[in-house]
This record gives sequence, structure tokens and C-alpha cells, in this order.
Amino acid sequence: MKSNELNIHNDSEREITATRILKVPRDLVWKVWTEPEHIKQWWGPDGFTNTIESMEVRAGRQWKFIMHGPDGVDYRNIITYIEVKKPELIIYEHGPSPKFNVKVTFETFGKYTRLNMRMTFDSAEELKRTVKTFNAVEGLEQTLNRLEGYLNVI
Repeated sequence: MKSNELNIHNDSEREITATRILKVPRDLVWKVWTEPEHIKQWWGPDGFTNTIESMEVRAGRQWKFIMHGPDGVDYRNIITYIEVKKPELIIYEHGPSPKFNVKVTFETFGKYTRLNMRMTFDSAEELKRTVKTFNAVEGLEQTLNRLEGYLNVI
């Protein structure tokens, strides 16, 4: 895999996965993924901004935020953390709609970081609806591009 290659595909009828090699150490990727002042700078597809209401990256706690779309539409999000192992793993549930679970792993890859992300939906129909309604695959690719761009400037 090339260091800047993004791999997004449906592993099953209910999942979207992505892998990205980031040219920075794992601790830095973890930091920008778990601290509100950083994640608000890059989270979401192109043109989106974020207002973080609260963020406590611990099992059983939540991250509440509003994504402001470039079209003026606001999207309220609640993420409930299920498992957090610094600096290697975050598992969370996204809601209220669409609802899905996410597993993110942060692996040391030489002096870089391999980020793996798996979004699992309750059904194939829910995945298809989310892809159609929210352009989820392209949105994930743009979000990871924004993460990579942010890591290059901090």
C-alpha cells in the first residue's frame, strides 16, 4: 500500500471500511482525533465546520457536536464511546440518525500510522440509505483527506 493510498470498500453488505497511512507518529494522530480543539478543524466532508458541545473520550461517555453543512444545514451528532484504549483503539456508536457502530484502530507503521476505520450498520438497507442520503463513502474519503491535510500543517 502506498503511504497516501486510501482504500474504501464495502466488506460486507453492512460495512464500509477505510485504511489510510498517515505520515506522522501514532500519538499525534490520536491527539487530533481525541481533542476538541483539533477534531473540530478537520472532521467531516469538504466544506463542513463543527461546533463541539462536549467531548469526553472515555467508555460510556459522549461526544456531542453539530456539523454545519456548506448548504447551511446543521446535522446534530451524538457519539457514545464503547471502548477506548489510548493510543490504539476507539469503538463508538453514532446516532441518532443514521445509527451505526465504528471501530477505529491506530497502528504504528514504522515512523508513520496506519489508521483503519470500520463502520457497521444494523442492516444492508440502512447502509444503502446512508450512502444514498449522506454520500457516506465520499464523505468518509473527504474526512480522511481533511485529517491528513490538518496533520500536515500542525
